[in-house]
Amino acid sequence: MKKPTQIARRASARPVYLLSLLALNLGMAKAALAAEQLQLDSTRIEGHYASDPTAPSLAEKRAEFARIPGGAEVVDAETYKNGRSSTLQDALGLATGVFIQPRFGSEEARLSIRGSGLQRTFHGRGLLLMQDGAPVNLADGSFDFQSIEPLATDHIEVLRGANAWRYGAANLGGAINFVSPTGKTAPPVTLRLEGGSFDYQRLYAAVAQDFGDWDAFISLNDYSQDGFRDHARQDNQRYFANLGGRINERLATRFYLTHVETDSDLPGSLSKSQLRKNPEQASAGSLSGDQQRDFTFNRLGNISTLQLDGGHSLELASYYSEKSLFHPIFQVLDIDSEDYGLRLSHKWQDADGWRWQGGLDASQGRNWDSRYINQAGHKGRKVNELHQTARNVALFGELEVPLAERWALLAGANWQHQERDVDDRLRCNAFVSGFCLAQDESFNKSYIGRSGRIGLRHDLSEGVQLFANLSQSFEPPTFSELTGGQVISANDAQRANTLELGMRWNRDNLDLDLAVYRSEIRDELLSLNDADGNPLGTVNADHTLHQGIELGAAWSLGQFVLRGQYLLNDFRFDDDATYGDNRLAGVPRQFVKGEALWQRDGWYAGPTFEWVPSHYNVDQAESLYAEGYAIWGLKGGYRPAEGLGFFIEGRNLSDTTYIATTGVIADARGQDSAQFLPGDGRSLYAGLEWRM
Repeated sequence: MKKPTQIARRASARPVYLLSLLALNLGMAKAALAAEQLQLDSTRIEGHYASDPTAPSLAEKRAEFARIPGGAEVVDAETYKNGRSSTLQDALGLATGVFIQPRFGSEEARLSIRGSGLQRTFHGRGLLLMQDGAPVNLADGSFDFQSIEPLATDHIEVLRGANAWRYGAANLGGAINFVSPTGKTAPPVTLRLEGGSFDYQRLYAAVAQDFGDWDAFISLNDYSQDGFRDHARQDNQRYFANLGGRINERLATRFYLTHVETDSDLPGSLSKSQLRKNPEQASAGSLSGDQQRDFTFNRLGNISTLQLDGGHSLELASYYSEKSLFHPIFQVLDIDSEDYGLRLSHKWQDADGWRWQGGLDASQGRNWDSRYINQAGHKGRKVNELHQTARNVALFGELEVPLAERWALLAGANWQHQERDVDDRLRCNAFVSGFCLAQDESFNKSYIGRSGRIGLRHDLSEGVQLFANLSQSFEPPTFSELTGGQVISANDAQRANTLELGMRWNRDNLDLDLAVYRSEIRDELLSLNDADGNPLGTVNADHTLHQGIELGAAWSLGQFVLRGQYLLNDFRFDDDATYGDNRLAGVPRQFVKGEALWQRDGWYAGPTFEWVPSHYNVDQAESLYAEGYAIWGLKGGYRPAEGLGFFIEGRNLSDTTYIATTGVIADARGQDSAQFLPGDGRSLYAGLEWRM
């Protein structure tokens, strides 16, 4: 049963406003369409295919990404829909360069590229997360995993590091864009049922309709599970729709509407001794505080494109979103958020291979952050109230210049101005203890960043490419890094210089994506907890180093396909006054994940595997470690293009007790600490899918 505060919060959401805004936009689009039809000649050319500029196909995106001199990949959603498709790890676990580990078999996870937002196991940071080219992030840079539905996805764009500048992102990690099916690309009807261990249930239905110049797609998803651990129940509903098409030969538009309701119990972290004794238990604090993360999310987006003469085009992406969060943890966080923004891009290319892409990105967001004493999951006395505003403006551009046959140079620049404003309405800092300390946490801080990039691409032969690039990144803190700890500090923006070398190989039954990188970082934002798991706040480390290898491959041997990724993560302090050259905590040095499937006429079967070869530190002082592990599973099924299909998947079939991910603390002093999150035990899932 939902708590009265949750019911009141969701009732306060404004779906009527969103639907009215959608109706207004649709009315304008229909009027423009009718006016244009009056001017068009009645002659219609049959058999001519014109791609939809608001929703490029998988093949078009792969061809575009092949020109990027750096780490960039397009993930076909069909590659993960042959098994359980629940979490973002299910969707991105085999994506080159992506490290993602669920906290407790759920949608909340540690998601990182090249060490971005390395120490966040919740409410992500360090990446630009998008749905159909428009941000899902709040304006301060943070994002929620539960906003994305993996089944309502056609393909996923993964742009690592500065390769995401085309979306205005200048952070260390880059961007991930989840691209939805449309009425032209999706089957007319899709029905899917998944079920399995830990009372896992998922119902998904989608319909698509092609109206000619226009098309529509609608999906509905209902998901729940009790979870492997105690106090780990989840209950999520996601509704998604898009409607779009061509208004005329030059102008196209597409509207997106999302509604999410998600409730998650939080089982908390365990000490190593607790995990070994009983990995299914919840932490005592999570039970006594009835810790949860529940929110409602509404989002309206639009992408419109205008084709001009001479190879020029304009694209406008805009969005409005609102979120209401009820989050009992060490305190009860009751936060309402409102965010909106737009990105205007100009693109140009000519017959000689010159290409340009640049534009303006602007966004603003407001949070009404109220905090209360946690009384068994209910609001007690109010201990803080912060009104937070984030404003962002970015100018970005990239020019590709053909140098010679098979050679191209890419140069880019990015300028950002961001503001973080906090108005303390209560002036009582009782962050952890609950005792009011008279303190005004109000502040206003501006961040200005200028970044450059240069890259080189050489096409050795058909399907074989070498690339190199040198880039800079700039990332101001989110509100969690400014007001999220016992020590309040106005942190500086994180900056880095990154060198990347790599190659792509797409021939002879082998697809290979290899990148080697080195990032020298100044003022890295490192979030720290104390030994009891309470936030200490965020500090700027003077100098840190992130370097590593990203390798992804798919190798076809007759009817067998071996697919997987390997990560080498060498992240460390650089002559730090406290930690010397210690490794940064919270991420394995090596990570391997893959599958080997026999495939024929829609049938498939084979093993899956995940391996962390060695232990890694949980604290910056390198006194407490998480052990490595190896787990394996099996999956098989039948997935036709039309008709009835099925899958069966077993995970962690050896029933290994292992640490999926950890918290991060400053110094454990060699003592066991509640920083460990166990992975799920042995589990079995099955699904049925019917596509018309």
